[in-house]
Amino acid sequence: MTPEMILWGLGGLAVVLLLIRFIALKKPQIPGGPDIGTSMTIGGREVQEDQVETLYTPSGLLAVLADGMGKEYGGRLASRAAVETFLDLFKDYNAFDNPQYYFRKAFNAANRAILRILDNERRGSASVGAVIVRDGWLYYAVVGNVKICVFRGGDLVPMSAGHTLDVLAEEKFRIGRLSREDALTLLETRRLYNYVGQDGFKDIEYFDRPVHLHKGDIIVLMSDGVYELLPWRDIEDILANGLDCQRMAFEITEQVNTSSAEYKDNASVILIRWNGGGS
Repeated sequence: MTPEMILWGLGGLAVVLLLIRFIALKKPQIPGGPDIGTSMTIGGREVQEDQVETLYTPSGLLAVLADGMGKEYGGRLASRAAVETFLDLFKDYNAFDNPQYYFRKAFNAANRAILRILDNERRGSASVGAVIVRDGWLYYAVVGNVKICVFRGGDLVPMSAGHTLDVLAEEKFRIGRLSREDALTLLETRRLYNYVGQDGFKDIEYFDRPVHLHKGDIIVLMSDGVYELLPWRDIEDILANGLDCQRMAFEITEQVNTSSAEYKDNASVILIRWNGGGS
């Protein structure tokens, strides 16, 4: 093979890679629908255990992010089972009539599905965050440590607290059921105490009241592989740059990939810009 042929081959390969990158960034949007972006990276792990999905219907939008945990692909199977359960129930049930009931039904069904498909040899579980958007109102629910936020006016505001021991300690201390010394000790512990895929599952963090969205608000769902690695200000800077949601989602996971951190977990993000009306 001559040097000229090698150069032509390398040039063709570069064009193909650029085309693949362009296609990945240009996620098709539904005419008249919301601006949606999703992105995931495996980080430094051997298996991608996160799963993300969105489903847009004439009635509204569902977005689900599941962060799996387990061994022998158990975490991947658990997160996939959880996401598929949420999507199937959303298609079969009018979730907008009673979003809280839908969330309760979906989380409990996801928990049963994970326990059914996994065993002691291949254990798996998942943190799950889900949102429903309809007519300018945001409804959300979380089990585990998926973070749900709204970006408005340059600020990324957390909507969910999550189910980690530091959050539990703060709550117990506030109501007088934990000493200050014990609370301070647990505040350094971010280990999960609640997730789907366990016999004792019961707690679901719901919205206190639906969030009224303003035009231009960006709803953010992200796994701990994003928000525990990237500074909050860096995420806000990306969301403020005015790009479409798919490009911003990709940029967030690219910052995870290029971080100098020694350990990088799976990282995933869903971005939804509300382009409808609102004060």
